[in-house]
Amino acid sequence: MLTQIKGLHHVTSMAKDARTNNAFFTHKLGLRRVKQTVNFDAPDVYHLYYADEFGTPGSVMTYFPFPNIGQGRTGVGEVGTTVFSVPEGTLDFWQQRFAELGVKVLGSEERFGEKRLTFAGPDGDGFALVEAKDDARAPWSKADVAADEAIRGFHSVSLRLRDGGATEEMLKFMGYEEVERAGNLKRLAIKDGNGADLVDIETLPGAAFANLGAGSVHHVAFAVEDRARQLEVRKALMDTGHQVTPVIDRDYFWAIYFRTPGGVLFEISTNEPGFDRDEDTAHLGEALKLPKQHEHLRPYLEQHLQPLSE
Repeated sequence: MLTQIKGLHHVTSMAKDARTNNAFFTHKLGLRRVKQTVNFDAPDVYHLYYADEFGTPGSVMTYFPFPNIGQGRTGVGEVGTTVFSVPEGTLDFWQQRFAELGVKVLGSEERFGEKRLTFAGPDGDGFALVEAKDDARAPWSKADVAADEAIRGFHSVSLRLRDGGATEEMLKFMGYEEVERAGNLKRLAIKDGNGADLVDIETLPGAAFANLGAGSVHHVAFAVEDRARQLEVRKALMDTGHQVTPVIDRDYFWAIYFRTPGGVLFEISTNEPGFDRDEDTAHLGEALKLPKQHEHLRPYLEQHLQPLSE
């Protein structure tokens, strides 16, 4: 069993409209935009990052807004719900806020003893807020959500799978342990993780497979401290027969990717070098930052990328 993985690093999803996406996360959810850059493989498309003040691993939601993308179809083989942690006793605040701001609330429930509020993003994205006990992580406090109610970071992701067995075994190899189960749900946790410690597996044997599009999660990334530990994880995964990409420099972290048996794309990302490598912490996300291989496109991109505010 691996010990290098410390929980979630980021979740990356697809969107249709960059401005709508930016407004939803920075205004309605009260997160900080910590980086505006572009997709490495499609530089005419933004890559937007939202998180806490520093872009701490375990708090980072990222998006590729493709203007002409079709709507995603929910199903199995994907991250069904991305779950954020909020302080105990704050779901009433969030329910009222969502009603005032036109966020579609899907329902409230209790799962594994925790109260949760499920809601939809602007492209039908599956989200939930969970009242998490003893989450001491500091929120972004300069939005219009007070620190006492603000999102702390990720709580978990929920994987929807036809058969969860092989993916569960992979997660256990990655250092997760089963901590709870109820019906077709299993919860796995990383011990002594970064606060974004949980993965739920929802088994739906007869469901149709998901189709990637707007509102879909593209991949979920797990955190390791540095490149040395990442290489250890890569070797261990390859030694057990998994097909893993070479290490890719993503400017703010190094990444490797592999497909799980259930169809979900996983990434292992380093905590280094972080989002302040090319911007002062006080000004994260304010300027368009480009990978060096796309810097020559700056005049074109600054002219053609959609402004993020009116």
